[in-house]
Amino acid sequence: MMDHGKLAEENFRKGYNCAQSVLLAFGDVTGLDDKTAAMLSSSFGGGLGRLRELCGTVSGAAMVLGLVQGYADPDDPEAKTAHYHRVQEFARRFREKNGSIICRELLSGVQTVEGNDPEQRTDAYYKKRPCPALCRCAAEILDEMLIK
Repeated sequence: MMDHGKLAEENFRKGYNCAQSVLLAFGDVTGLDDKTAAMLSSSFGGGLGRLRELCGTVSGAAMVLGLVQGYADPDDPEAKTAHYHRVQEFARRFREKNGSIICRELLSGVQTVEGNDPEQRTDAYYKKRPCPALCRCAAEILDEMLIK
């Protein structure tokens, strides 16, 4: 079986944002090609366009859950309910392991550069951030949920 956690962490270290890192790691499961996955999830890094809201790893995981176990029929309330419960279960597990699902809270205590522009990816950037480990964590939770 593919190590999605390791792949998600490696994707972040390659320069992908957190949401991209998780969604790209599951290409073997979602069937999305890398370009489509990267573009689809590109807006969700940094807590949605660096707004520091919902952690991008959680957004990426929700995309995976939607592609693999989501619903498409607007007239199927049971499927919608079941899917929302899966997403909430993922969020509960992620919050339990990391203390929050909010980017700014997860980065609390990490000195970040203010403004709208993404920070340059340097060794210092990777040393001070929990993001690579959060990418791995999100992917590992997904694997646990998808195996069920």
